[in-house]
Amino acid sequence: MFLKDLLGFFPKNLKIYDIAFIHKSASVTDSQGNYVNNERLEYLGDAVLGAVIADFLYNRFPQEDEGFLTKMRSKLVNREFLTKLTFDMGINVFIDSNTKNTLDKSHIYGDALEALIGAIYLDRDYKAAKYFITKKILSQYVNLNKIEQVDSNFKSKLIEWSQKYKKQLKFETIEESPDDSKYPSFIATVEIEGKIVGKGVGPSKKEAQQNAARETLKALDKALKKDSPWYGKGGEVG
Repeated sequence: MFLKDLLGFFPKNLKIYDIAFIHKSASVTDSQGNYVNNERLEYLGDAVLGAVIADFLYNRFPQEDEGFLTKMRSKLVNREFLTKLTFDMGINVFIDSNTKNTLDKSHIYGDALEALIGAIYLDRDYKAAKYFITKKILSQYVNLNKIEQVDSNFKSKLIEWSQKYKKQLKFETIEESPDDSKYPSFIATVEIEGKIVGKGVGPSKKEAQQNAARETLKALDKALKKDSPWYGKGGEVG
C-alpha cells in the first residue's frame, strides 16, 4: 500500500487522506451538499509543520541564534520547497486538481503536502505527524547542509544590488481572490528605474515579492551574460 510505505504506519481513516489530495478546483460534495476539499486540512497541517520544524531546528542547531533558526525554517516551509518535495516523494500524482496553473506558479502541491500532514495529525496524533515530518521527509529528502548554504532571500539580494548600483527599486503588490476563494493570492511586480522587470505570484504578500525578486534577478543575470548596460558602467539601464 502506497500510504503505508509513505507514512511508515497504517492509516486508520482512509477517507481523510483522500480529502487531503482534493484541491478546491476539484471539490466534491458530501451527503449534506457541502463542498469538500483540502483547504481546512492544509490550514491545520501548516501549523503542525511549522511547530515540528521549529522544534527540530532548535534541537539540531543548539548553538545558533534566533535569526539563523528563522531563516532555516523559512527555507524548509516555503511553497517552492514543499512543491519539490511532493514530486520527490511521488505524492504529486495523487493530487486531484482542475486548475491549469503551471508547476512553477502553483502552490497546489505544497498545500497538498501540508494537508497530508494535517490528515496524519487528525488520523493519529501529533507524535505521528512529527515522525512523518522528521523521519520520512527531513531524513530522506532534505540535505540540511546544502539548504544552510542557500540564500533564498531574493528580495534582500535585489535590494543590495539596487543599493550597489544606485538604482531606484520599487515593489508593487496587489491582492486578488480567484474563483471566489477565501484564500487570496498576491501578485507582485518589481520596477527598476520605472520599468517593470519582474513579476511574481504567491499565497502571501511576502512570497509574491520573493518570487518577483527572483524573476528580476534572473532577468538581470541574463542581461549580464549578454553584456547588457544593466550591469555595465554603474549598472545603467539599457
